[in-house]
Amino acid sequence: MSSENPFNAIPPIILALVVVVIGIEAVLSLADQGWLGGRTGIGWRPAAIQDYGMAPRVVEVIVDQGNYSFDLLKRFVAYPFVHGSFTHALWGTVLLLALGKYVGEVFHPAAMIILFLACAIGGALIYGLTSPRNVGLIGVFAPVYGFIGAYTYLMWLTLGRMGENQLRAFSLIVVLLGIMLVYGMLFGSSPTWIAEIAGFVIGLVLAPILSPGGWRAFVVRLRQRR
Repeated sequence: MSSENPFNAIPPIILALVVVVIGIEAVLSLADQGWLGGRTGIGWRPAAIQDYGMAPRVVEVIVDQGNYSFDLLKRFVAYPFVHGSFTHALWGTVLLLALGKYVGEVFHPAAMIILFLACAIGGALIYGLTSPRNVGLIGVFAPVYGFIGAYTYLMWLTLGRMGENQLRAFSLIVVLLGIMLVYGMLFGSSPTWIAEIAGFVIGLVLAPILSPGGWRAFVVRLRQRR
């Protein structure tokens, strides 16, 4: 029987992100139950959402008023680590582990960080500029959908090498969109899906550049077009 630690197969950068997500959620969940912070602990989660969550109003203030204060800008990278409930965080963590492991086996850790931040920031910005409602954006899902975009690109290459239908690479995002649609029909939709789809598109676009050898090939293509 193998005694290999299953966590050894998960890229360290993904483990680090998961630890941060779980650590913050553990504190907030314990506070929700009154086990941390006493009576004031019950307000920690709403306060965290208020202080670190994203919203279209944040982008509006930045664009219209030119307010680039730290309080506003920090939200673009902080909101993925705050969740609305334990279940919300658990679902995000499962997806982060699954997609992060697959993509992280191919991508360099630095590329994973760039991908995570680009999808988090880009997803929040596009959401803020296009959302029809001022609904708060929290949770790790925008960057996770970015990893789904990178996963789709890797599957596209794999299926191409195998001589199979490359459109199958989009099966995962189609299934997730279907689940999202059904959930919205049953329980009502939230415009936060805009950030998730934006994250997916950003991840899909950046994956060819961030993948091993991708940047070098990108530079070569640019030089050839001059």
